[in-house]
Amino acid sequence: MSALKSKNKEMKDIFSNLPVRGRVKFMEPMRNHTSLRMGGPADIFIIPQDLPSLKIILERLTKCEIPFFIIGGGTNILVKDGGIEGAVISLRAFRRFETMRREASCIYVNVEAGASLQKLVFYCREEGYSGIEGLAGIPGTAGGAIFGNAGAFGYEMKDVIVSLETVNDRGEVNLRKAEEIDFGYRRSGISGHETVFRAEMRFRPDKKEYVSERIEGFLKKKRRSQPLCEHSAGCVFRNPPGCFAGKLIEESGCKGMKYGGVEVSSVHANFFVNKGGARASDFMTLMNKVSRKVYEKFGIVLEPEINIVGREPVNG
Repeated sequence: MSALKSKNKEMKDIFSNLPVRGRVKFMEPMRNHTSLRMGGPADIFIIPQDLPSLKIILERLTKCEIPFFIIGGGTNILVKDGGIEGAVISLRAFRRFETMRREASCIYVNVEAGASLQKLVFYCREEGYSGIEGLAGIPGTAGGAIFGNAGAFGYEMKDVIVSLETVNDRGEVNLRKAEEIDFGYRRSGISGHETVFRAEMRFRPDKKEYVSERIEGFLKKKRRSQPLCEHSAGCVFRNPPGCFAGKLIEESGCKGMKYGGVEVSSVHANFFVNKGGARASDFMTLMNKVSRKVYEKFGIVLEPEINIVGREPVNG
């Protein structure tokens, strides 16, 4: 028996009969779970259904020294063709949100990490809650948006966070106040050893028609400037200080550039789209070609905003 088959059998023995509510899959293709529709298999793919199950899973993974990766909507992520070693935990089952209390100038909403960010935006529109209108059109989950401090049009997730409930590697639940978290540009101070499970958010009351008007305005701008209907992972590179990565890429002559099944979007040059049958290696090669052209023209090194994870394929 090969080392890989032996390892897979060992993991199946550990997780097949785990006393949790949820589903456990083995060698699950990550192209089924990412917005880019590419990526090799995860050794284990786990979908816990409740917090006690999530705690048990994290405890078992840590005890068995099996690395794990948390996934929400699978946006802003590129999984390499060799897949992901260890486990991927999907929080898709944790998708509830509800208004907890209202005050004269604030509304407090509890949001689970797997909740669709766009469903939350539209909920706020229907209820007349202001605070995240600029996040309209951003795919993915609330947890992913918190972890990456998603933002647009002057709005950021950090601006509405009151506190976060997290679970660490040992299955311990912790409450983190917003002021304790080191939020920054497209990042949070949440370590890789913590999993955001739930957030308390604070919104401002406003007239429904005003909230709706702002959301529709931002969506119109995004539809004109971003390939919302194609398979992408959002912005590929971070904006360097004082300029926009998309503008640098376009002025370097890279708009529409292709490699394999991946293309630099003709709508927004900082979006790379899967035109069909693309591999992660195609995506990474195109990233290197684009960043090299930008450096040659402007002397600026582009830093990835997309999260690249996984292992190289066995055969290169």
